[in-house]
Amino acid sequence: MDNVTYLKSLYEAFGRGDIPSVLGAMSPAIRWYEAEGNPYMPSGEAWVGPDAVLNNLFVRLGSEWDSFSVHPKAFYDAGGTVVVEARYRGTYQATGKSIDVQVCHVWDVEDGKVTRFQQYLDTAKFQE
Repeated sequence: MDNVTYLKSLYEAFGRGDIPSVLGAMSPAIRWYEAEGNPYMPSGEAWVGPDAVLNNLFVRLGSEWDSFSVHPKAFYDAGGTVVVEARYRGTYQATGKSIDVQVCHVWDVEDGKVTRFQQYLDTAKFQE
Protein backbone atom coordinates (compact mmCIF):
# COMPACT_ATOMS: atom_id res chain seq x y z
CA MET A 1 0.00 0.00 0.00
CA ASP A 2 1.41 3.42 -0.88
CA ASN A 3 1.81 6.03 1.86
CA VAL A 4 -1.08 8.25 0.71
CA THR A 5 -3.51 5.32 0.72
CA TYR A 6 -2.14 4.30 4.12
CA LEU A 7 -2.70 7.77 5.59
CA LYS A 8 -6.18 7.98 4.09
CA SER A 9 -7.02 4.73 5.88
CA LEU A 10 -5.78 6.21 9.18
CA TYR A 11 -7.96 9.31 8.80
CA GLU A 12 -10.92 7.03 8.06
CA ALA A 13 -10.13 4.93 11.16
CA PHE A 14 -9.91 8.08 13.32
CA GLY A 15 -13.24 9.25 11.91
CA ARG A 16 -14.86 5.93 12.90
CA GLY A 17 -13.37 6.20 16.39
CA ASP A 18 -11.04 3.27 15.73
CA ILE A 19 -8.23 4.68 17.86
CA PRO A 20 -6.52 1.27 18.33
CA SER A 21 -5.89 1.12 14.56
CA VAL A 22 -4.47 4.64 14.55
CA LEU A 23 -2.19 3.89 17.50
CA GLY A 24 -1.16 0.58 15.93
CA ALA A 25 0.08 2.42 12.85
CA MET A 26 2.56 4.38 14.95
CA SER A 27 6.15 3.41 15.50
CA PRO A 28 6.88 2.73 19.19
CA ALA A 29 9.24 5.73 18.99
CA ILE A 30 6.94 8.10 17.05
CA ARG A 31 7.68 11.76 17.67
CA TRP A 32 4.36 13.66 17.63
CA TYR A 33 4.55 17.45 17.41
CA GLU A 34 1.59 19.75 17.92
CA ALA A 35 1.87 23.28 16.50
CA GLU A 36 3.69 25.71 18.77
CA GLY A 37 1.07 27.54 20.81
CA ASN A 38 -1.43 24.68 20.61
CA PRO A 39 -3.09 24.48 24.05
CA TYR A 40 -2.39 20.75 24.29
CA MET A 41 1.40 21.27 23.94
CA PRO A 42 2.20 25.02 23.81
CA SER A 43 5.98 24.49 23.67
CA GLY A 44 5.73 22.43 20.49
CA GLU A 45 7.90 19.72 22.08
CA ALA A 46 7.31 16.16 20.93
CA TRP A 47 5.34 13.48 22.66
CA VAL A 48 7.22 10.23 22.16
CA GLY A 49 5.39 6.94 21.66
CA PRO A 50 1.75 6.01 20.99
CA ASP A 51 0.82 5.98 24.71
CA ALA A 52 1.93 9.62 25.04
CA VAL A 53 -0.23 10.60 22.05
CA LEU A 54 -3.18 8.64 23.43
CA ASN A 55 -2.99 10.06 26.95
CA ASN A 56 -2.01 13.64 26.16
CA LEU A 57 -4.14 14.19 23.08
CA PHE A 58 -6.67 11.58 22.01
CA VAL A 59 -8.18 11.09 25.48
CA ARG A 60 -8.51 14.85 25.91
CA LEU A 61 -10.08 15.34 22.47
CA GLY A 62 -12.61 12.64 23.27
CA SER A 63 -13.49 14.02 26.70
CA GLU A 64 -13.35 17.78 26.06
CA TRP A 65 -15.02 18.04 22.64
CA ASP A 66 -18.40 17.15 21.21
CA SER A 67 -18.07 15.68 17.73
CA PHE A 68 -14.40 16.60 17.22
CA SER A 69 -13.53 15.58 13.68
CA VAL A 70 -10.77 15.90 11.11
CA HIS A 71 -11.75 16.44 7.48
CA PRO A 72 -8.87 15.86 5.06
CA LYS A 73 -9.11 17.81 1.80
CA ALA A 74 -5.90 16.98 -0.07
CA PHE A 75 -3.00 14.53 0.26
CA TYR A 76 0.44 15.24 -1.21
CA ASP A 77 2.87 12.37 -1.72
CA ALA A 78 6.51 13.24 -1.06
CA GLY A 79 7.86 9.69 -0.86
CA GLY A 80 8.40 8.88 2.81
CA THR A 81 6.49 12.02 3.77
CA VAL A 82 2.81 12.79 3.21
CA VAL A 83 1.38 16.30 3.61
CA VAL A 84 -2.33 16.59 4.34
CA GLU A 85 -4.49 19.72 4.16
CA ALA A 86 -7.52 19.36 6.42
CA ARG A 87 -10.02 21.07 8.70
CA TYR A 88 -10.85 20.49 12.36
CA ARG A 89 -14.48 20.76 13.40
CA GLY A 90 -16.16 20.30 16.75
CA THR A 91 -17.67 22.00 19.78
CA TYR A 92 -15.64 22.60 22.92
CA GLN A 93 -17.76 21.41 25.83
CA ALA A 94 -16.52 23.92 28.43
CA THR A 95 -17.55 26.95 26.35
CA GLY A 96 -20.03 25.59 23.82
CA LYS A 97 -18.02 27.29 21.07
CA SER A 98 -17.63 25.54 17.75
CA ILE A 99 -14.55 25.49 15.56
CA ASP A 100 -13.99 25.09 11.85
CA VAL A 101 -10.30 25.71 11.37
CA GLN A 102 -7.81 24.77 8.66
CA VAL A 103 -4.82 22.62 9.54
CA CYS A 104 -1.87 21.02 7.82
CA HIS A 105 -0.36 17.69 8.88
CA VAL A 106 3.04 16.34 7.85
CA TRP A 107 3.53 12.61 8.35
CA ASP A 108 6.74 10.60 7.99
CA VAL A 109 6.26 6.91 7.23
CA GLU A 110 9.01 4.29 7.34
CA ASP A 111 8.60 0.55 6.89
CA GLY A 112 4.81 0.82 7.19
CA LYS A 113 4.82 2.78 10.47
CA VAL A 114 4.32 6.46 11.20
CA THR A 115 7.57 7.74 12.70
CA ARG A 116 6.82 11.47 12.96
CA PHE A 117 3.79 13.77 12.91
CA GLN A 118 3.90 17.58 12.70
CA GLN A 119 0.80 19.74 12.96
CA TYR A 120 0.57 23.29 11.57
CA LEU A 121 -2.45 25.23 12.78
CA ASP A 122 -3.68 28.77 13.33
CA THR A 123 -3.41 28.34 17.09
CA ALA A 124 -5.01 31.70 17.86
CA LYS A 125 -8.16 30.65 16.03
CA PHE A 126 -8.06 27.21 17.70
CA GLN A 127 -7.72 28.76 21.19
CA GLU A 128 -10.46 31.30 20.46
